[in-house]
Amino acid sequence: MTGYFLLGVGAAAVFFVPSGRVWGKRHAFILGLLILVASSAWASAVRTNYGSFIAARTIQGVGCAPFETLVNAAVGDLYFVHQRGLRMAFTNLAVFGGAFLTPVLVGKITHEMHWWWTFKLVAIFCGLCLPAVFFFCPETAFRRDAKLNTDMVASGNDPYRQAESVSSTDARASESPEKPVTSAGTAPATGLDTEQAVQANGVRGVPQPKSWKQKLALFDGRKTDDSYWKLLLRPFPLFIHPAFAWACLIQGTMIGWTVFIGVILASIFMGPPYWWNEVKTGYTYVGPFLGALLGFIFSGVMADTSAKFMTRRNNGIYEPEFRILLVIPMTIIGCIGLYGFGASASQIITGNVHWIVPTIFFGLQVAGMVIGTVSSSLYIVDAYRKHPLPREDNDVEN
Repeated sequence: MTGYFLLGVGAAAVFFVPSGRVWGKRHAFILGLLILVASSAWASAVRTNYGSFIAARTIQGVGCAPFETLVNAAVGDLYFVHQRGLRMAFTNLAVFGGAFLTPVLVGKITHEMHWWWTFKLVAIFCGLCLPAVFFFCPETAFRRDAKLNTDMVASGNDPYRQAESVSSTDARASESPEKPVTSAGTAPATGLDTEQAVQANGVRGVPQPKSWKQKLALFDGRKTDDSYWKLLLRPFPLFIHPAFAWACLIQGTMIGWTVFIGVILASIFMGPPYWWNEVKTGYTYVGPFLGALLGFIFSGVMADTSAKFMTRRNNGIYEPEFRILLVIPMTIIGCIGLYGFGASASQIITGNVHWIVPTIFFGLQVAGMVIGTVSSSLYIVDAYRKHPLPREDNDVEN
């Protein structure tokens, strides 16, 4: 069932990502929640209809796609480069922590209330989230003058050349988090109000702040003049781009093994020699959940701290590649967890290993997965927000 769910996520992401690029992310989040409510209610009603259950799980993946794909980009919309590490770690904790906390509860729910109540509760909670997102989650994408995209441009008028000097801009910002230094030709982040910044930098016209009612609109204009269909096809050539291929392998490999371990976990503990029921088997996910918390704490602390340290060592110049440093602890922790789980799980049947040992290693594998996902996500957001490069019509890049 997890495989069909992920199939829906991957297939729908192809369409949601360019939609978020063209029209913003708010409509995608709201639409995703609506789909999740409907598909979860559907899954709870299928009972013994296996084909209908597969379809419901696949559509659930479609509803989840905006949150799997656009939340990390929203972090890039909202925060300076030196502020993104902790926020990116938290968004990944929300995804992976939630994935490993719920089995602990689902086992008990299934045992006491029947399995379909797990989907009913998902529908209920998503339904409660819907008005919260509608009323309190405004659009994060903003079509601003290219000069104000301070993590992508610097001095000069050529938008293609501007993107090259972004690193030094963000480095100076990271050295002084309270008062980020911006590049020549851009408005300082502090010290001047909007109108003074406009006068000082010659930026034409600043839109008036929107009222709360206006912020409730699902769409507030295009964020780029690029064609939706052009953006739909653009990701496919990026599969052969070394940086994107690396990020896919870092995340995909670790996440893939996590899914695989989850699939075989039930067969390990619900068979001999333990013969556990679904409640006890669900409790084994406490280890992976704690691992997700460990990965969040480590990456949240180290993501920005290590980047600032490397920036100081690099004469005050920030490079997005500094985010890759976290791959070292990811490799150590993740591989210990992965190989340790394989070795200990194989000894469960013989009774030579206590049941808690593979759950601990599973937790370490999840911790490595979170660290690697944060590292690769930060690198892509920092280094390639300019893909495609800024156009002369002052697109905002997402």
